[in-house]
Amino acid sequence: MTKKILKNVLLVAATLTLFSFGFAIPEGWFPAGSLPASYDMGVEKASGQDGKNAATIKSTKKKIEGFGTLMQNCLPDKFIGKRVRLSGYMKSKDVESWAGFWMRVDQEGTQHSLSFDNMHDRAIKGTTEWKKYEIVLDVPAKASNIAYGALLNGTGQIWFDKLNFEVVDSYLPTTGKGLSNAVINKEPVNLDFEEGK
Repeated sequence: MTKKILKNVLLVAATLTLFSFGFAIPEGWFPAGSLPASYDMGVEKASGQDGKNAATIKSTKKKIEGFGTLMQNCLPDKFIGKRVRLSGYMKSKDVESWAGFWMRVDQEGTQHSLSFDNMHDRAIKGTTEWKKYEIVLDVPAKASNIAYGALLNGTGQIWFDKLNFEVVDSYLPTTGKGLSNAVINKEPVNLDFEEGK
């Protein structure tokens, strides 16, 4: 192989790598899911509603039998005994299966969550414009962790932005049903994806 051909092959490989892994993981977040390697996840600059950053999950294969999620964990201390709402904006492109936000309240020493909602009963499909979605869950006294994020099952792409985490009144109905080596934050962080630029 000549030096010129080798140089071109290396240039093409570098270009493919740039496009395949073009998004930086936002500070405080991490990729997970059943097939996280089948997705490119991170911050897409200037793709938010207001021209600022938004997070994105984009499939990198033609067929995927699983999902990828960009997520956080946080300690439940501030929210024990309270009802919490996670809200945020999402848009989608060519989502073949489904997508949505999700939140789960965990109890240490058990595989069963205390409360959980992944929007599967009101999933985002196909191509949609920016829309606000919310999840409302109780955080019982036994809670040891709150996990949350956005997920894409199958192929397509989603963008999400302007997440908000807040305590709400108990009259507001809940939306849901009653991880190792993961970073657990003291509280939700970098919900607008502007930190660590």
